[in-house]
Amino acid sequence: MLAFTIRRGFQAIVVLAIVGLVAFSMFRFVGDPIDNMLGQERTDADIVRLRAQLGLDQPFPIQYLKFIQGAAQGNFGVSYRQGRPVADIIAERAPATLELATVSVLFAIIGGIVFGIFTAIKRDGFIANAIMTSSLIGVSLPTFLIGILLIYLFSVELNWLPSFGRGEVVDFGWWTSGFFTVSGLKAIILPAITLGLFQMTLIMRLVRSEMLEVLRQDYIRFAFARGLSDRAIHFKHALKNTLVPVITVTGLQIGSIIAFAIITETVFQWPGVGLLFINAIQFVDIPVMASYLLLVSVMFVAINLIVDLLYYAIDPRLRSDGAVKAGSQ
Repeated sequence: MLAFTIRRGFQAIVVLAIVGLVAFSMFRFVGDPIDNMLGQERTDADIVRLRAQLGLDQPFPIQYLKFIQGAAQGNFGVSYRQGRPVADIIAERAPATLELATVSVLFAIIGGIVFGIFTAIKRDGFIANAIMTSSLIGVSLPTFLIGILLIYLFSVELNWLPSFGRGEVVDFGWWTSGFFTVSGLKAIILPAITLGLFQMTLIMRLVRSEMLEVLRQDYIRFAFARGLSDRAIHFKHALKNTLVPVITVTGLQIGSIIAFAIITETVFQWPGVGLLFINAIQFVDIPVMASYLLLVSVMFVAINLIVDLLYYAIDPRLRSDGAVKAGSQ
């Protein structure tokens, strides 16, 4: 287990270094931030001074190494647009994104598992078939279109929920939360459904497929022959073996929720880091853009590492394979 963890940790560090290099390199071609930071009255001396102040006059490898060293210490540089530390700006926006992602993840996982189990057990029923047919909406429609349709239905026509913004929030020092106000809870419903619907349908279909496969196994038939109750067979025997492959896909979907929040935040004008990234692109704010992609990569890698460790701990075949390889060496 320790060797497996060390190996995965080393791979995660290599991936983050490569992602940071790609992100930092790519944003050098989106434009010159000096053009947006200086006005029409700028002079050549102003351009040279600002380039030196921002460190843009240094070679690219030096800029990249300084960025990585600062990022490792929690220092992502200074925003070209706002003139403030990027870490402070992201800290202000992170609570909104994390709360949205948390609600979306719970919606996707709970809804996906519950509907997946129901449609597998009642696979020939009318309700199960209706759920499977409706799930095609979440799979086929793009996220932004789902958001627009929800806004039109629940905000414009029914006037039940707000169409944009985060609502009222409660300040807990460095953290702000909308979970403690009525307007905050209403504001998060539509964005959370929009962000988690695609992942929920994927998890639901995967759980249903795996559940049907497990229910065909001989030990399940033997359990029925022994006279065990349907509840014991479905939830104690079948579900346990169904969730083993689901864990991996669910972990990847959690990472996708964090990454795809940028689309949902743009549609609903949700004041999170995704909307911050879109605004940074417009103003060629390279430190903000690179920091955002690096943080998303860290979350992806961390989630995948946790999923690998859980999968290794749950599936005894992986442990036995590792022991066999160690013994053969």
